[in-house]
Amino acid sequence: MAKPFESAELIARIRALLRRGSDLKKSSVLACADLELDLSSRLARRAGKVIQLTVKEFTLLEYLLRNKGKVLSRSQISERVWERPYDLNDNNVDVYINLLRKKVDKGFDMPLIHTAIGMGYLIRESYA
Repeated sequence: MAKPFESAELIARIRALLRRGSDLKKSSVLACADLELDLSSRLARRAGKVIQLTVKEFTLLEYLLRNKGKVLSRSQISERVWERPYDLNDNNVDVYINLLRKKVDKGFDMPLIHTAIGMGYLIRESYA
């Protein structure tokens, strides 16, 4: 990094390096039911069919899968995926969850992305 630099840029670069280091220690494929997310090839598949995802959609799906079965609040999602505090007037989380549902759940009998009303979102195989 060239001097002078912004502290926000330094923090962002450090976070990226830490994420890369922690990703190496974890499995390169995350899964839930017939959904697979390959972190090394950056591909998502459901029932063997490739799903095209944007960078933010991929990051959101990865976060959901790493926390499979856990309810994640809008605040937690916003801080992890967008790296900024959640703003009540900002609907990014809701919009991207809806986009992911269209790509991941549409056309399948069993939805994987669920809403915990008043609490947040989670990914799991069923309500049971």
